[in-house]
Amino acid sequence: MAEETIPVGYQGVPGAYSHLALQTYFAGKPVDARNFMLFEDVIQAVMEGKVRYGVLPIENSSTGGITDVYDLVRRYGASIVGEKIVKVEHCLLACPGAKLEGITEVYSHPQGFSQCQVFFKEHPAMRQFNYFNTAKAAELVAQKKDPHMAAVAGAQAAEQYGLAILARGINTNQSNYTRFIILSRQRELVPEADKITLIVSLKHQPGSLYRVLSHFARYRINMTNIESRPIPGRPWEYYFHIDITGHLTDPAVQKALGDLPEDTTECKILGNYPADHGKEEKES
Repeated sequence: MAEETIPVGYQGVPGAYSHLALQTYFAGKPVDARNFMLFEDVIQAVMEGKVRYGVLPIENSSTGGITDVYDLVRRYGASIVGEKIVKVEHCLLACPGAKLEGITEVYSHPQGFSQCQVFFKEHPAMRQFNYFNTAKAAELVAQKKDPHMAAVAGAQAAEQYGLAILARGINTNQSNYTRFIILSRQRELVPEADKITLIVSLKHQPGSLYRVLSHFARYRINMTNIESRPIPGRPWEYYFHIDITGHLTDPAVQKALGDLPEDTTECKILGNYPADHGKEEKES
């Protein structure tokens, strides 16, 4: 009996880093990849059951957290069931025959430009134009066929749209990675899950964040990430998006999570899933 095809949504177009994350995370499985224009379109499709999973970027090792995605995950109440870390190597792409010294217009996502600041300081004649995402910029350059236009995108976008790579690895930080999360409408829990993502809102009291973090320290639970985001309609109040290690069945994790309501006004687990240790394995 044939394995059921899994509908999965991502933001962007074929050749985008999100598409690459989807392909590598679901490698070997029959997938119906569906692209959407906006981050919110992907989450809406997941929550409405139009796709089973969604793939969105959540954090970049050079530029930090992607705040729009943090806010959307909280607002829609989506569950995180997995993650995939993708090495980002930006390239300058142009139509075949174009020359590096002839490029005057470059298109890409603002994050792509921010990760390549040194390159553009060295090439001041290149004007930067923000675009929907890196692969969409590559698609535009391929359509225009203008030898003075280029895009900042990955090598996979060059292959997808028949472009030439004029400069490879132009990102300033050569250890540049983006972490993608896999979203579902329903929570999934597998034995090998070793990472927990939760959101908490704090009581408006001195030392409330310290007390929340002390619960993890008390039970020797490692916190791998924390991001603060403003609470809509409540000026100067914030919720915190926290990643910790462990499994929900671990006694220490259960004790720490059980203590959190003492110092929070909201505490919600977004998911317990296997962390992607691929980056560490490649660099070791």
